[in-house]
Amino acid sequence: MPHTYTNFLYHIVFSTKERIPFIVDELKPRLYDYIGGTIRGLDGVLLEIGGMPDHVHLLTKIKPTVKFSDFMRDLKANTSKRANEITNGRFEWQDGYGAFTVGESQVESVRRYIQNQQEHHRGTSFEDEFKDLLHKSGVEYDERFLWH
Repeated sequence: MPHTYTNFLYHIVFSTKERIPFIVDELKPRLYDYIGGTIRGLDGVLLEIGGMPDHVHLLTKIKPTVKFSDFMRDLKANTSKRANEITNGRFEWQDGYGAFTVGESQVESVRRYIQNQQEHHRGTSFEDEFKDLLHKSGVEYDERFLWH
């Protein structure tokens, strides 16, 4: 086969440091736009973005030439820097993240899930949501180290 064909789709979740609700209505549009631009600058495509004041969900497409850990490092560093400029130095992302592969047949349901974060979190905490994503994706974890 003379060409390479890929479709690397990821549902990525990460929160603000100590889950402080920094992503307020005044910051959200500017931060989300900057996240999208940063992803494009890293050779990715942002398909959907949403979240709550203390965390963000992304549905992204990433090229196979991009090392995922470098992508996440650069995405979080660049967007944190920009958010700090907007908030006068008070913004930080948590150190870790969750990243889950998504099949093309799941794209629309993941989009809806991300779009409906406000409704979803009326009955579910971020902690329970994140543990559920880990469980559904078959990711093993030790709860003693999950939040620290």
